[in-house]
Amino acid sequence: MFRKLTLPIILVTLLAACSGELPVDPTTPPEPDQPVQETPVGTIGTTPIMVEPPEQGAPRPINSEYLPQRDDGKLTRGNVYIDRSELLIMESYPVQIALVLQGSLPTPCNQLRVIAKPPDEQNRIQVEVYSVIDPGQVCVQVLEPFETNIGLGSFPTGHYTLWVNAEQVGEFDS
Repeated sequence: MFRKLTLPIILVTLLAACSGELPVDPTTPPEPDQPVQETPVGTIGTTPIMVEPPEQGAPRPINSEYLPQRDDGKLTRGNVYIDRSELLIMESYPVQIALVLQGSLPTPCNQLRVIAKPPDEQNRIQVEVYSVIDPGQVCVQVLEPFETNIGLGSFPTGHYTLWVNAEQVGEFDS
């Protein structure tokens, strides 16, 4: 009797497995239709920091890998040593602006972050450059050189100044 039931049970199990449908777990919430917008919170010492998405109207760097990430709130903010910063003005219509940064991160484990804010009332474009690192990560203490171009895009007609970490890098007309 056991042998007669074993073969049908195996066949039913195989057919169910091949159907491609997975059992529904009633405890798992359904996926949202819209992406979740989170603002993680982290700390530097005892001071909480907010990691916010880029401001509305802010130039979005072409290199999105350097934008603040969702998990940055779990990381410690660190310095970046900028040796050279240069403004690049591409001859195109509309004029495209880029920022060349050359410098060093405190360690090879630090990750570069760049936030470009929209122009203020005086047409100053503030770019904040910093690094983040996992505080629990053990890393060799040696400077990690970097060089990158950050595309800032185009701007409405006007005269602008570009500032990196509160130091003026250059001026341009758009």
